[in-house]
Amino acid sequence: MKKTPFSLVLFLIFFNFLQAQNTKGIPPVIAEKDLTAYLFVYFTGNSVEEEAVRFAVSADGYHYYHLNDNKPVLDSKIISSTGGVRDPHILRGDDGKTFYMVLTDMTSSKGWDSNRAMVLLKSTDLVNWKSSVVNIQTTFSGNENLKRVWAPQTIYDAKAGKYLIYFSLQYAGGPDKIYYAYANKDFTALESAPKLLFVPKSERACIDGDIIEKDGVYHLFYKTETETAGIKVATTNDLTSGKWTENDNYLQQTKDGVEGSSVFKLNNSDEYILMYDVYTKGRYQFTKTKDLENFTVIDNDISMDFNPRHGTILPITRSELKRITDKWGMPEKYPKVNNNPVLEGYYADPEILYSNKTKKYYIYPTSDGFDGWSGNYFKTFSSDNLKDWKDEGIILDLRKDVSWANRNAWAPCIVEKKIKGKYQYFYYFTAAQKIGVAVSDNPTGPFKDSGKALINTRPEGIKDGQEIDPDVFTDPVSGKSYLYWGNMYMGAAELNADMVSLKKESTKVIAVNDSFREGTYIFFRKGTYYFLWSEDDTRSPNYKVRYGTSKSPLGPIEIPKNNIVIQGKPDIGIHATGHNSVLQIPNKDEWYLVYHRFSYPTGIKMGDAGGFHREVCIDKLEFNPDGSIKEVIPTHIGVAGLK
Repeated sequence: MKKTPFSLVLFLIFFNFLQAQNTKGIPPVIAEKDLTAYLFVYFTGNSVEEEAVRFAVSADGYHYYHLNDNKPVLDSKIISSTGGVRDPHILRGDDGKTFYMVLTDMTSSKGWDSNRAMVLLKSTDLVNWKSSVVNIQTTFSGNENLKRVWAPQTIYDAKAGKYLIYFSLQYAGGPDKIYYAYANKDFTALESAPKLLFVPKSERACIDGDIIEKDGVYHLFYKTETETAGIKVATTNDLTSGKWTENDNYLQQTKDGVEGSSVFKLNNSDEYILMYDVYTKGRYQFTKTKDLENFTVIDNDISMDFNPRHGTILPITRSELKRITDKWGMPEKYPKVNNNPVLEGYYADPEILYSNKTKKYYIYPTSDGFDGWSGNYFKTFSSDNLKDWKDEGIILDLRKDVSWANRNAWAPCIVEKKIKGKYQYFYYFTAAQKIGVAVSDNPTGPFKDSGKALINTRPEGIKDGQEIDPDVFTDPVSGKSYLYWGNMYMGAAELNADMVSLKKESTKVIAVNDSFREGTYIFFRKGTYYFLWSEDDTRSPNYKVRYGTSKSPLGPIEIPKNNIVIQGKPDIGIHATGHNSVLQIPNKDEWYLVYHRFSYPTGIKMGDAGGFHREVCIDKLEFNPDGSIKEVIPTHIGVAGLK
């Protein structure tokens, strides 16, 4: 993990500096690199059958495909008071995993001034939604003259720590104005009567507000109903201050009537899309911008196999895309979905295990994304096909579960043992540049630490390096188990039968060559012991894996002339492929390499921080007839999954 060949004193100085800098360097709730698709939420027209929520998806933000045969995904009659809903707006919550949707509760066949309510919906999976109807007129006194409630939207107000719902209201004799109220904790009601959020200086009607925050400034796009109707924008630094700066320019790039503007940011880009409903022509217009001020029409780049009305677009992850397409079907023309990285979020140093107890696969990684490799907990993920992985949560937290170290949780490994008819799991891990061991009866824990470091000093004769990156290997020939470790040296020792202590005087240093840096991994195939290790610094784009072979689990190691196992592929944006583990499918000569790389596509642009913003991938591992390893070419597509 922390990968520089300093002397111990220099390392500690540098480490303390990194820790001092780590005031905000923690992983985001959702890493932007994991946003790989888009969900378009919309309705289709003015008949009751069309006034319902529909979904479409896109891989690039330009080409959209409807789901569920363009039929509603929610029943308007169940969720609304009028039997119809319009203007759906969807928001990802501040926690990254809760979704909020608000709708106009209205059927236009009853008249444009017929509705007094909105629908609030909440979901944790984009498939199952809990709904509530909020009738402004009947809930709050003083609204006897309220004529209509249109186009609600939601934004998280970080200053208030609440979700702010804003919408246009029109009272008898007055224009439409944009009001707001905070939602209650359950997102089932409003905390108070609506308050005025925005009215243009012209004091003419304004509807269809859409707010997006950029660089600390809130941009409110809205439709003005002055002599020339169209889309305008106003900005503020404080959502509820009432202090807005209006831009007098119209933003639409058409002479046709428009409404229902919405802005979203393109994934892994500094560009935004402003789209609006050209309702008189039954189509949308898309424009692109970087500054939210100057817009270029990109209609020729856009395609849809449906005709939406007033809706919104939400960037989503691969797992979220899978969830909704499992429910409503994957469009035939949707591009093939990449399977690498296999885990969403920042993770590194992956250890993979097949459990004979559960018949599942598990990945045990370093929790990454912390400045200076300063994470302090470990998680595990499970799968039955190597493609779809479930987050099983934290299995060991240094701050709570380990008494002898509370920082730098790095590079774990694990072994399953059947002892007296009972499966046990021995989990070796790095903490504060020492190596410990914890034990559990299940691959997902809970794990109990042994109470002390198993390795906390360098082997005799070693003057530099770190006690990190353990690997555990049970020799299928002798039945003995060994522990390997080390940065700048490859240490090894035999484990006692209890698996939590080392056999006395068994520690040795295995000679490699100058390419060895860290990340030792051992496996056995057809009479040969394969030793894999990582070369270079984990912050380097050239971080890679090499190997050697031996006839013994303790060496000596023979190093082939061409011994690269995997290295980056810069032409497709893959860099720093290293610190691996290896999986053999039970009872088959079928092998996979599990490794980390810089996060794609942003890691290579981060400088040294790319070395602690990494992601876990899997690709096929193959051998030549003579047993030598074929160089693995890293891919984005990954493995298709086991059947």
